[in-house]
Amino acid sequence: MKESEDNRRQFIRNSVSTAAGLMLLPGLAAPGMAEQASASSLVRPVKDTFMPAMPPRIKFSVIGMNHGHIYGQVEAVTRGGGELVSFYAKEADLAAAFAKRYPQAKQAQSEAEILDDKSIHLILSSAIPNERAPLGIRVMKSGKDYMVDKPGITTLEQLAQVRKVQKDTKRIYSIMYSERLENRATIKAGELVKEGLIGKVVQTIGLGPHRMTPKSRPEWFFDKKRFGGIICDIASHQFDQFLFFTGSTKAEIVASQVGNVNHPQYPKFEDFGDTMLRGNGGTGYIRVDWFTPDGLKSWGDGRLTVLGTEGYIEIRKNIDIAGREGGNHLFVVNNKETQYIDCSKVELPYGRQLVDDVLNRTETAMSQEHCFLATELALKAQKNAQNVAALS
Repeated sequence: MKESEDNRRQFIRNSVSTAAGLMLLPGLAAPGMAEQASASSLVRPVKDTFMPAMPPRIKFSVIGMNHGHIYGQVEAVTRGGGELVSFYAKEADLAAAFAKRYPQAKQAQSEAEILDDKSIHLILSSAIPNERAPLGIRVMKSGKDYMVDKPGITTLEQLAQVRKVQKDTKRIYSIMYSERLENRATIKAGELVKEGLIGKVVQTIGLGPHRMTPKSRPEWFFDKKRFGGIICDIASHQFDQFLFFTGSTKAEIVASQVGNVNHPQYPKFEDFGDTMLRGNGGTGYIRVDWFTPDGLKSWGDGRLTVLGTEGYIEIRKNIDIAGREGGNHLFVVNNKETQYIDCSKVELPYGRQLVDDVLNRTETAMSQEHCFLATELALKAQKNAQNVAALS
């Protein structure tokens, strides 16, 4: 029990520092960009599209903060015009860390205190993954909108329940797929695809490697029933990006596999998974894992490749292992040229759009069906995946 508490304290420290680091990195322009570019790799500057933090337009609260992603969620909504007014966590240490970061917010004594507060419009959560959907149902039934960390739902049964309550209440159930919504290069890639720079999208390849660092992880991290499985969890980002870039509104899983190939000390864990899928707008391949080596100066060399009929885009989300500093690296190759695009000043619109949707009852940040379909695909791929270890 003491080891579990120590792990959680370490996780809190890592989460806070990581969240702060991630918020700083996207805004840092890599030095010497132009000097490093060759004639065949043109640097295309992007005008400064940063939007200043908007004045408060809605009030929001936090319930559950078991993952450090909650800090990025809060920052996104705050940028978009949200005012953090209260929070609640069952765990005293998590609540204390959050209160230190946001001293202006009131610490509620219970979940009910927040759900019963009619002045609150939106609830954010990064609770333990299998507890997120039940909380979201309670939030929607209380007349509030909900923005949750991924995975926002961990079973197909939960998804059916969430869909029903969302349809009945007409509340927003938004899952923050941060690898697209909070990554400046991915936002820019969406703009370029829409402009037709690489023609019609044929396929996406999404790679999501992560560093494990077991001593920093809480106990639930190693239990598949709690986190939903590796495809359900990490790969939810890649399913979202597949749907977004291919424009698919229908899709099916062609094949999927998972395995715990190198961590037998955690029998309920999965450290590898991949999926091949096909939609009505294109095809996709996804690979996720927990094998990022300690020698990398990032938690993972996340990449996205978007193949089009007239070119391709590659995004190196967190690090360029052979060159430029920082993250948000975007490369475009088409029939005219090869370009490197500095995306450090691209606006992140999700928070602003979500607040707009809360106020206007619209779906500009993400359509509800897109949100649910990305989750449905991840859950089906997870449920039907062959076990790599069993085949070896």
